[in-house]
Amino acid sequence: MDVGISIVFQNPGRAQSDFEVYQNDLKLANLAEPLGFDAVWGIEHHFTDYTMMPDVMQFLAYMAGRTERVKLGSMAVILPWHRDPIRVAEQISVVDNISKGRVILGMGRGLGRVEFDGFGVAMDEARPRFIEAAKLILDGLEKGYCEMDGTVIKQERRDIRPAPYKSFVGRRYGAAVSPESLSIMAELGLGLLIIPQKPWSTVAQELTTYRQEYFAHHREQAPPPFVASFVYCDENADRAEAMANRHLGGYWHSMVEHYEMDGSHFRNIKGYEWYANASAHINNDGAAAARQFFVDLHVWGTPGAVLPEAAEHPRLCRQRQIQRHVLLRRPAPRGGGSQHAAVREGGDAAVAEVAGTGDCRRKVGLNHHTTNARRKCPALVGLVQSPAGVAWIRPLRRLKMGELRR
Repeated sequence: MDVGISIVFQNPGRAQSDFEVYQNDLKLANLAEPLGFDAVWGIEHHFTDYTMMPDVMQFLAYMAGRTERVKLGSMAVILPWHRDPIRVAEQISVVDNISKGRVILGMGRGLGRVEFDGFGVAMDEARPRFIEAAKLILDGLEKGYCEMDGTVIKQERRDIRPAPYKSFVGRRYGAAVSPESLSIMAELGLGLLIIPQKPWSTVAQELTTYRQEYFAHHREQAPPPFVASFVYCDENADRAEAMANRHLGGYWHSMVEHYEMDGSHFRNIKGYEWYANASAHINNDGAAAARQFFVDLHVWGTPGAVLPEAAEHPRLCRQRQIQRHVLLRRPAPRGGGSQHAAVREGGDAAVAEVAGTGDCRRKVGLNHHTTNARRKCPALVGLVQSPAGVAWIRPLRRLKMGELRR
């Protein structure tokens, strides 16, 4: 069972300076390997408080130099925002050479209008740009050179230097939400990065179709997708519910604001029809109902309530070969609840802490070494995956410097 951390550099409301956010989040990232985590992930976004990471490969290069063991994942590099995808291929190859093959490559086509407008890229060009850029990068990383005479991308043959360290087959993924994107990922031979935004039954049905399409294109089984789920676990049921609604709901609001998920612009943009329907649901059902739907897609409660519910998704996943991620919260430390209260009350959003009771740890399969190490730094969020592949964790609140104590 692998455990990783996703560093999001989020600063909602600019409650702190961006410098403080970066220093705090880098502290979390630098603790990942000493505390026994298995992966560090970065997420590309631009221009807003939502995620201040304009160059995910630059961040992963930093982490490659700071670590020796953890895997380094991009969740994801948004290809339409990069007008010269050969440079993306070069950056990926650099990080993979520095890290001796620890990169997990995740790619996406993007959704935020503020980001497309900022780069002067029309959103209705996102899908063809993504497809051609992905093909150029994927082929280049296998062959050692990039070359394309496409509709959007014209690239003379040039070698990738440094040459790719090793094949990316088995460690390349695409972020997908809409059914159309699932089909594209299947054709490109990509595994899936999925953050739930639909009922689990719908996800399962769409994954069945994806697997069928993948097999039709490649005559082999699709790799198991990553499915990330926020899970909030606390000894107190009332507090778990209140904190899940407060902080998962707060994350939902930041997501809606950044992506303008309640806007009407999607219906006029080719390739984003699914999001037009999602926007209509938000406006028809109301923000409160949509927020609660998002919160209820994820798992929260006491260990006794969380474990059966968390097991239900892996059961569905095993039947359809979906991978599962779980988030746990550690109880307040012995001798008082100061750390628990500081994490619960301070800052602008939530943070959950890795590890639970001894019984909970045994059931989710955290090993003794990792669990003991995490006791030294409880202010972390963990997504724990069963059993194959790499998971990630996501801090749900910006931490203050004083909270990062060993």
